[in-house]
Amino acid sequence: MTIAMHDNFAPIPNEDEADSTKRGVGLEAEIPLLHDDGIGTRLRDFSIYHLHYTPAQQVAAESCPQVKSAMSFWKTRHHPITVDLRSAGVKLVAMEAEGFGELLQQAEQLAAETEAVSELPHVERNLQEIQQAGERLRSRTLTRTSQDAADVKASILLGSRGLDIFHISQRLESLSAATTFEPLEPVKDTDIQGFLKNERDNALLSAIEESRRRTFLLAEEYHRESMLVQWEQVKQRVLHTLLGAGEDALDFSQDIEPSFVSDAGVPGRSALDSVEVAYGRQIYIFNEKIVNGHVQPNLGDLCASVADSLDDKNVSDMWLMVKQMTDVLLVPAKDTLKSRTALDMQMAFVTQALQFLQNSYKNYTMVTVFGNLHQAQLGGVPGTYQLVRSFLNIKLPGPLPGMQDGEVEGHPVWALIYYCLRCGDLGAAMQVVNRAQHQLGDFKTWFQEYMNSPDRRLAPATENKLRLHYRRVLRNCADPYKRAVYCLIGKCDIADNHGEVADKTEDYLWLKLNQVCFDDDGSSAPQDRLTLAQLQKQLLEDYGESHFSASQQPFLYFQVLFLTAQFEAAVAFLFRVERLRSHAVHVALVLYELRLLLKSSGQSAQLLSQEAGDPPMVRRLNFIRLLMLYTRKFESTDPREALQYFYFLRNEKNNQGENMFMCCVSELVIESREFDMLLGRLEKDGSRKPGVIDKFAGDTRAIITKVALEAENKGLFEEAVRLYELAKNPDKVLELMNRLLSPVIAQVSAAQSNKERLKNTAVAIAERYRTQGVAGEKSADSTFYLLLDLMTFFDEYHAGNIDRAYDVMERLKLVPLSQDSVEERVAAFRNFSDEVRHNLSEVLLATMNILFTQCKRLKGAAAGTPGRPQRSIEDRDSQLRSQARALITFAGIIPYRMAGDTNARLVQMEVLMN
Repeated sequence: MTIAMHDNFAPIPNEDEADSTKRGVGLEAEIPLLHDDGIGTRLRDFSIYHLHYTPAQQVAAESCPQVKSAMSFWKTRHHPITVDLRSAGVKLVAMEAEGFGELLQQAEQLAAETEAVSELPHVERNLQEIQQAGERLRSRTLTRTSQDAADVKASILLGSRGLDIFHISQRLESLSAATTFEPLEPVKDTDIQGFLKNERDNALLSAIEESRRRTFLLAEEYHRESMLVQWEQVKQRVLHTLLGAGEDALDFSQDIEPSFVSDAGVPGRSALDSVEVAYGRQIYIFNEKIVNGHVQPNLGDLCASVADSLDDKNVSDMWLMVKQMTDVLLVPAKDTLKSRTALDMQMAFVTQALQFLQNSYKNYTMVTVFGNLHQAQLGGVPGTYQLVRSFLNIKLPGPLPGMQDGEVEGHPVWALIYYCLRCGDLGAAMQVVNRAQHQLGDFKTWFQEYMNSPDRRLAPATENKLRLHYRRVLRNCADPYKRAVYCLIGKCDIADNHGEVADKTEDYLWLKLNQVCFDDDGSSAPQDRLTLAQLQKQLLEDYGESHFSASQQPFLYFQVLFLTAQFEAAVAFLFRVERLRSHAVHVALVLYELRLLLKSSGQSAQLLSQEAGDPPMVRRLNFIRLLMLYTRKFESTDPREALQYFYFLRNEKNNQGENMFMCCVSELVIESREFDMLLGRLEKDGSRKPGVIDKFAGDTRAIITKVALEAENKGLFEEAVRLYELAKNPDKVLELMNRLLSPVIAQVSAAQSNKERLKNTAVAIAERYRTQGVAGEKSADSTFYLLLDLMTFFDEYHAGNIDRAYDVMERLKLVPLSQDSVEERVAAFRNFSDEVRHNLSEVLLATMNILFTQCKRLKGAAAGTPGRPQRSIEDRDSQLRSQARALITFAGIIPYRMAGDTNARLVQMEVLMN
């Protein structure tokens, strides 16, 4: 160990700079003394401040007692020491030979001697390290001393409370901190018995460890599944309050639609507006017919009747379109996707869309003509030709440049043909063709073939001729009507939008639907072939809502999507417009009843989604979510109406395979708390008064049980008790009542308190079960009636009726009231349920308090009535003290941990009795 001197020495001035006699001091005055702090002598700060000395004042270092003491102290330690003053940073001055030079020589000699010792390792420390080591040694010693003092104080404190510290410490030390079973060490091969025993023990421990591991894995798996189910339910509730159309719904402009969560109305008042009430009435009529087994009415007609009463042309036209588009030959099929994507079905949709657009335009021309009869000059001959001619008198009053192939009755021939086709009357168009056949060339032949074709398609050879003629002659033709008619008949040049004649969205849509092809014979060039999927993609994705100004014209965009058989996208869009949400929901209901709606496979999907494996332009609607979002607005104020809509979900399942009607009814009942109205009410005689749910479900018990289970899982035990009673499940009724009664039986009764309410409910159940002879599971049944008796005991006790409370407890035989019955009561205690055991502390304290009160009253009576026989008083007093000792013995023997101060309070009262 090297003792290194500190560097904080005073500067050594030059002898020539100052008078040494003024500065000379003794060496001993500059070296701090060694310090003894009670733990052992140690070197606290061995620093030398060497000043300049005069020769007369120089003192040999070895004669300094502090240095000698320090050297001798460290030499006696366990480790060898090396004192190296040359590395100590001490500045030596010229001194006599017997000065510090001699001290240095002695230190080197000492170092050489200690280096010869090889038994112990060589350790080098400077003074600072020595000081730190000493401080650590002192702190450990102080900590150990303070810990011992703390243990002594703890022992005194706990011992004063009757705890045996010695035995507790032994028990704690005997506890093993091992978290797993460790296999035993093998024994020698020659020890057969030991080997077999060791193998047996290892096998048992391995089996126990494997069983433990499997148990933990199984518990983790159950916990994970439970968490996933709960999280799925939470996700559904969150999704039902958020936007439902994905990314498109994140447009926060004022014109689109606000949040799905509507403002809550005044409590007790209906949250339905007049349109929703009108639709709700039709839904009620529809469900009544189905429930009563009548012929299923047409839901579309019922909903369309609402539009007639609203006096809104847009709504009326919308329902007229829905009825037109759904008036197709329905083929019963389990796979709606296969039915919707079938070629015949898609052709039927296009045909119905064209027919709707043509009828609408014909009505428009009639309104225009009859609104301008003077200018139209309609004439007396009925028919589409005269109607179109009169319409052109208004629309094209004068000659137009670029018109070809002459005129018929003063109007361009191709304009007449186009508008006759636009009104859907091919006969009227043929009438025009016949009048101008000399100027039209081969067109008459082509048009006759087109008219006679069932699918309005020319033969491939004829179609190629017409397309070739169009490309060579008519592509750059100045007559827009002629180009439009040729493109319609030949289904060619699909890139031309014909904006000169199709200046409205309906005209453009009619023109494109006429060009849609369904059969791929390979003869059509890509620029001449337009499929329905291509048209759908163009309208939904390429153009989208912004192109059609959907926020300002929602009915127009809905019409565009619906007429191109994109029902799900149309409904999802209209649903996002809050004022039109009710219309969208009922359109979806009509499609759902007709098996034309493509539903999402998962309940957690977005309102409009596209699933893997579906054709490119197929979208699916989350029908369950749509209905739940719609009913959320009024389910709390109008649960009857919400139930009517939930009835549509009777055949739907959620992700866990549960019936959605039952799930929605369960949530509806719990949220609205209308148990009696929806599920029925239990009469005093035990019969059940039917609720609204009875007409929708044959087995109402399953639905009520589902609702009761949901209420129980949410902690609504009182509601669950009522529901389980409705479901005729006495076991669950008694189980939950025991759980409810256990925490309150020892409380003081008060008016309108939880205990009073639960007591009235329990007494009514007990009377009803006794009258009807209903009994639940044996343990739950006995626990229920025992808790009722204990409640009576505590009521008498809190009311001050000590004797009556004592009689109740004596009849219950719950606790021993004599030394002979202690063992019997301890054995019976093991059969009691936890609901009874939790109240044992209060029962013992109340019983002991009764005995103490009786004892005190007895002593007071003895002092007040000297004539009373002393013998009987002593016998009664002895009996009370014996009963108190029996209670204390019972409390100490039973294998149950009671409240911390129960035993102390029992002993205290027993001591006071003595």
